[in-house]
Amino acid sequence: MSFTESIDTALVTGASAGIGATYADRLAQRGHPLVLVARHAARLEALAERLVRDHRGRVEILTADLTVPAERLRVEQRLREDTRIGMLVNNAGIASGSAIASTPADVHEAMIQLNVVAPTRLVAALLPRLLHQGRGSIINIGSVLALTPDTFGGSYAASKSYLLSYTQALHAEIAEQGVRVQVVLPGVTRTHLQGEAGERLARIPAEWVMEVDEMVDAALAGFDAGELVTLPSLPDPDDWERFETARHRLAPMLSRDHAADRYKSDIPEDA
Repeated sequence: MSFTESIDTALVTGASAGIGATYADRLAQRGHPLVLVARHAARLEALAERLVRDHRGRVEILTADLTVPAERLRVEQRLREDTRIGMLVNNAGIASGSAIASTPADVHEAMIQLNVVAPTRLVAALLPRLLHQGRGSIINIGSVLALTPDTFGGSYAASKSYLLSYTQALHAEIAEQGVRVQVVLPGVTRTHLQGEAGERLARIPAEWVMEVDEMVDAALAGFDAGELVTLPSLPDPDDWERFETARHRLAPMLSRDHAADRYKSDIPEDA
């Protein structure tokens, strides 16, 4: 089933602004009823009113902080029980460029809760029902930093690396069961998160920063084209294919019954 043919309700996390709000707008344009999730009730209400006015669709808000287990469980329950929901957009996230060594452990933990634990639990809540129905879709919003973790604060990049690997593993398991998955790897996108990401973002050249509307439109075009991994900024898709080919070429050599010769001592065993 193509994206545009589906009329499933879509649940979008981090929907109050930025990428999430833009996804909500585009999905409403496509006729999807929406459940919008975020911490900020007033922002969600304003967005819902605009979407209903502009697109005459059904929009419901679900206020929840996905780093708080009790609040996250309400969203999980909704995904398990609401049979109308057939699409999940895991967008909520924390961006931080703080150095690992100088960042308090609680900050790392909060980021992992939102960027890693929450999307994993939400997928786990929804996936059994989608597999039973034999249809549905899951979109995870990652980052190009999944591919270049040494260029930005480590724990954030690591959390986005998880989303890439997780989505690829999920696709390998369920690709033949009617459920679509996609991971989107944006570069720097002009959203409200920039202020939280530190001074480093302010020094990024303007030609590296994509407007959020263009990013989301490209991501949805990638979904429509059937892409598993979408890199909105990448000019030549063959570059990604070469990257993947090189990765797969390593696979047969990554687990063997002997250590590589370079790790073996030159001293004879009987010396």
